[in-house]
Amino acid sequence: MHDPLSPVTLPAPENAQQEGQWLEAALLRWLNAEYLPEPANHDIAQRASQVYVRHRMEGENDVGSLVMAILTELQAFDFSDSFYGEFTVANAVGDLLFDSLGIDRCCGRSTTLDAADTLDSAPEHFDPKD
Repeated sequence: MHDPLSPVTLPAPENAQQEGQWLEAALLRWLNAEYLPEPANHDIAQRASQVYVRHRMEGENDVGSLVMAILTELQAFDFSDSFYGEFTVANAVGDLLFDSLGIDRCCGRSTTLDAADTLDSAPEHFDPKD
């Protein structure tokens, strides 16, 4: 049997508002790259960031608890104008936080942003199917 994984914790926030701004921008970039840019993405990223900042200011440093808080609070968010739902957004936040800590994500890592970055810097004749 495997030992349970230790919780992943963030360092105590020096500036929770600044972290929230980073998260909002990073999440918006992810949302726009994953499917299509849509007006609702800004509202989703802003709301997730607000929840994150509030919980960080209340002393929450555990990534799993932050993801669950975002998931729970986004259940009241109206996703009717979006491709997304609260589970996708909360999981994306967790992935972004892991990335910011330099923690490799296993099991289903999204490469959307990596592919978008590669295509943005690729020569004009680049064909991703090659």
